[in-house]
Amino acid sequence: MLENKNTEFKREYIDDIKKTVVAFANTDGGVLYIGINDDGTACGVDNTDACILKLNNSIRDSIKPDVSMFCNTKVEIIDNKNVVKFEVQQGTARPYYIAGKGIRPEGVYVRQGASNAPASESAILNMIKETSGDNYEESRSLNQQLTFNYAEKYFSDRKIAFGEQQKKTLKLIGTDNNYTNLALLLSDQCVHTIRFAVFDGESKTTFKDRKEFSGSLLKQLEDAYAYIDMFNHIKSEFVGLNRIDEHDYPVEALREALLNAVVHRDYGFSASTLISIFDNRIEFVTVGGLIKGFSKNDIMLGVSVLRNRNLAEVFYRLKLIEAYGIGLPKIQECYNQHQTKPTIEISDNAFKITLPNTSVYRSEPTPSLNQRERDILSLLETNGEMTRPEIQKNISSSQTTTISTLRTLVEKGLIKKTGKGSNTKYKKE
Repeated sequence: MLENKNTEFKREYIDDIKKTVVAFANTDGGVLYIGINDDGTACGVDNTDACILKLNNSIRDSIKPDVSMFCNTKVEIIDNKNVVKFEVQQGTARPYYIAGKGIRPEGVYVRQGASNAPASESAILNMIKETSGDNYEESRSLNQQLTFNYAEKYFSDRKIAFGEQQKKTLKLIGTDNNYTNLALLLSDQCVHTIRFAVFDGESKTTFKDRKEFSGSLLKQLEDAYAYIDMFNHIKSEFVGLNRIDEHDYPVEALREALLNAVVHRDYGFSASTLISIFDNRIEFVTVGGLIKGFSKNDIMLGVSVLRNRNLAEVFYRLKLIEAYGIGLPKIQECYNQHQTKPTIEISDNAFKITLPNTSVYRSEPTPSLNQRERDILSLLETNGEMTRPEIQKNISSSQTTTISTLRTLVEKGLIKKTGKGSNTKYKKE
């Protein structure tokens, strides 16, 4: 008998045996013999019952997740001596780790030859990926020493329970009773941040201010919105005796853009969410492009494509979002009465929403519009060029009224008429 990758000998029970069990469970399984010398000769165990009890208690109490279902203990007689044979299979919830050390190299061991070695961080991440899949928020958090001081107060202020059972329901705690990455995102130890850059003018030439917000995503949301609000100035105008206050940026559009940046980013990457503030616009850049199979047109129509479904569910329960898929259409709707519209740019790994400062582009007041005129403008915004019969059918109006409304919109400079006769079409300016 020789020690190798799947076999280890111990003269007697010692506390370090748990490292061997972790290593076997994380690698290809193995057999631990207690009562065997290093040279493979039997020395035996005097009290096998006491040894087995101590071994089983140690394995149950000191290794996470529970590995006992993959272990089997029995007594064998070798050279007329009682030897404890402890068999360990490869576990299905890897990485297994020493409870007091956590999911870190000093707590996670793998088998290398006839010895136990601390697993590298990349090896740990690979084990998590193999057992949890590619879903970041449902994977086990590398940090299991999490606190939720801010989240608990946030839930409490809204009179929503946030106990152990709620954490399981919301999937902050996985089926293995370990914290998930979703828990990490909501914890005080969240490693992801929101960074701000404020520029002087309309280019990235001169910085005016930089800011970075950390902690629970809920805290980051509150801090980030308060910071943005400092730059959302109010302009007041008088129409007759009435005073009308209007922000540089529609409040609802800012809120939705910020929530979109937090809910839909890919937290598998370490880069921060970046918000850049210029004199004429605010840009929200989020790591993570569109989910495969969906297009920009899909999400603009309100198709719900959730990368972080569990995080979105938490935000829904907290009433931070009203429904899935309405954020981007709502942002566009906030700018219906403004000449300059938000823009959306998408690359393979990033998503950018740009909100224009309405005060900058308010030099020419938008003519007042009736409901039919607004309906036609919205229709042309969505469909591009359309003929008069097509417009008439969509707004359910008579031919005479439609022609009159189209003529008025052309005179106001809001739409353009092209072609002649039956080939006449209308489009937004």
